[in-house]
Amino acid sequence: MKITVEAGSCIAAGVCVGMAPDHFDQDDEDGIVLLLDDAPAPDSEAAVRTAAEACPVRAIRLSE
Repeated sequence: MKITVEAGSCIAAGVCVGMAPDHFDQDDEDGIVLLLDDAPAPDSEAAVRTAAEACPVRAIRLSE
């Protein structure tokens, strides 16, 4: 799996950080998503999928 984010679409809800903190963080200044790791290990994929699905603006994209 590969993760990409559309930072321009992000509204700084922070849901992704709460669900997959090893992969997402928020910029200190404006709260916009920061991608920490674009290739999750298999044991992290479920959390990343959940975070992507929970994003209110679908700013997180997953590809296989």
